[in-house]
Amino acid sequence: MSALTDTFTIAGDVAIPKIGFGTWQIPDGPEAYDSVRTALDAGYRHIDTALAYGNEESVGRAVRDSGVDRDTVFITTKLPAEIKDADGARRAFEKSQRSLDLGVVDLYLIHAPWPWNAIGTDHRESNIEVWKVFEELYGDGRARSIGVSNFSVEDLEHLTAATDVVPHANQIRWFVGSTQDDVTAWCQQRGVLVEGYSPLATGQLLEGGALDDIAKRVGRTPAQVAIRYLLEKDVLPLPKSVTPERIRENADVDFTLDADAIAELDAIRD
Repeated sequence: MSALTDTFTIAGDVAIPKIGFGTWQIPDGPEAYDSVRTALDAGYRHIDTALAYGNEESVGRAVRDSGVDRDTVFITTKLPAEIKDADGARRAFEKSQRSLDLGVVDLYLIHAPWPWNAIGTDHRESNIEVWKVFEELYGDGRARSIGVSNFSVEDLEHLTAATDVVPHANQIRWFVGSTQDDVTAWCQQRGVLVEGYSPLATGQLLEGGALDDIAKRVGRTPAQVAIRYLLEKDVLPLPKSVTPERIRENADVDFTLDADAIAELDAIRD
């Protein structure tokens, strides 16, 4: 068992490593480049970025310079949330592909169902228009798999009722105490991989919190318990750090949580 090399399967036959390295809020340039190189050196083979993060160029260069075979590295990027038309989606994909300079994109996501400055507004018809472009990208092999991010059950139902390809993944905020049970159940019942961003609740779970006792019992850190919890739930964690020790620590999760520990974690609510 190795969380870094074990995979989920999406899109019928695409292997996606069970832990991804997140790059949200890591600035383009040396910080993004160095953190991705550190992650690859530590054994990560799944890197998650987005056009909106502004760091695709550094991510791509780090992968190319790493000496790691491109075919063994899974690359996710995302369409900016405010782009809700077909032409804009095509242009954005081409921009991401140029910036990454890694060839085929392994997973391409709609970053959110609505623009970030208008959370909760209804763009469902526009998402259908955009998704049809995603189906083209998938159909012609420019993206090996396609999915969404931050989509609710209602968003997913509306999209899938009007299109041909069910999203291969839905990347949502998911951590101990905030597990989006309805969306998770909908996705898992339909073979849609749930990816969990902010698996450490942006650090809040690590500040002398509820995970300390369990971590002591299993001889691990609270961060490792938090990440392992996602894997126990068949949710793909996307931990993010720029600190080399933390990057390595977050991947060292080759242990299991017993039923009592999982029940304790299940009982935590934010």
